[in-house]
Amino acid sequence: MTKEKKNKPSKELPLGFVDRQEKELLVRDFIISNIKEILIKYGFQYLETPSFEYSDSIGKFLPDKDRPDEGVFSFKDENKWLSLRYDLTAPLARYVAKNYLEISKPFKRYQLGTVWRNEKPGPGRFREFLQFDADYVGTDNLLADAELCIMASEILAKCGLEKKDYIININNRKITDEWINKLNLDFKDINDLSKAVSIYRAIDKIDRIGLDGVIQLLGKGRKDKSGDFTKGADLSDSQIAIIKKYLIEGEQPMENVEGWDELIKIEKIFSAYKFNNYKITPSVVRGLEYYTGPIFEIELKFGVKNSSGQTVKFGSIGGGGRYDNLVSNFGNIDCPATGISIGLDRLVFALMQKKDFDIKAKRPVIICVFESIEIEEYINILNKLRDSKISSEIYSGVGKLKKQMEYANKINSPAVILYGDNEKKLGKVILKNLKSGKEESVEIERLSNEIKKII
Repeated sequence: MTKEKKNKPSKELPLGFVDRQEKELLVRDFIISNIKEILIKYGFQYLETPSFEYSDSIGKFLPDKDRPDEGVFSFKDENKWLSLRYDLTAPLARYVAKNYLEISKPFKRYQLGTVWRNEKPGPGRFREFLQFDADYVGTDNLLADAELCIMASEILAKCGLEKKDYIININNRKITDEWINKLNLDFKDINDLSKAVSIYRAIDKIDRIGLDGVIQLLGKGRKDKSGDFTKGADLSDSQIAIIKKYLIEGEQPMENVEGWDELIKIEKIFSAYKFNNYKITPSVVRGLEYYTGPIFEIELKFGVKNSSGQTVKFGSIGGGGRYDNLVSNFGNIDCPATGISIGLDRLVFALMQKKDFDIKAKRPVIICVFESIEIEEYINILNKLRDSKISSEIYSGVGKLKKQMEYANKINSPAVILYGDNEKKLGKVILKNLKSGKEESVEIERLSNEIKKII
């Protein structure tokens, strides 16, 4: 009788997910602490919303087929679809609508949280990643928009970047919309509406595929290096010329100057703050579903190594803008808002290539175990060390001294403590510095002080 072979679970991760090692996590914790310090200085309150929302609360991906899986991870709970949050903005809008009468106006909140995107992963782009948001809700004052840009710049400086390393690109969706209106599209026609969405998405990719790539996407379409073909907006040559003129020259559409007036006001605020590390950039359009006014994008200008070892420009790590209509989706609430998001994992990846972080993981001192000594005596030594706030542990594996020393070296322990029969008689321990190899006999009462000289 043949024994049925048991299938073992895969040790590989799904595409778009990654295990993160301690060094990266320590750098991330350092960056998060810097971010929080600045956000608190600017007067933001901490908020946390759940990882799951009702799918129709996500806003961007309303169910239009049997399973609402367009960009989000979802499942059905009883009769309603739930989705892992795609971003932190839609959950904030839902929270504000629910608590509108209780919260201050403006309501200034920040949040750190994981978000999930059910999209095709790419280099440095994951399906699960950590981001932070900061938002002003309940105000149309452009001071809020300007301060978000200034604050983002201060965060990058706090993390060790210089002005030459990044730029805040700003634009106004009202200006872009005015140029799109010149194309004479009928937004009541589903085909023209789909065409408009394709135009915005094409413009938004200019930093990744260049002007020529955008022109292809405005026309029949574009095939990327992998051979994947993206259908274009199918504009005429004259329509493409209008968009091309806007992208290259960025001139003002005279029919509606409101968007330009807002940018001028923001520039005046920048000037008062003595902030000049920004650029008005027509190609910045940001997310199509949210933004209604000033928008901004944080671009890193230095190169990083990709998975093939080639140096490439890193590009955007986040951005944001004004979304005055989002909260009203949850009820008859007039609640203008503006916010900014930064992808923390992308920022950490870029910073770790840009500079060395002198952040060292604390490793425990190892108390080696001898069979002839009762465990209570080792615990007594351990308690003295931990009471002195020294990271320490009793070897918990199985094996003789050689095995214990191998363990201590493998985890990069700074020192080991040897306490056998001879040491017990003397009331001392042998303290071995694993960096220098030096050994010394130390009284137990002096042990903590001697260890602190090593670590």
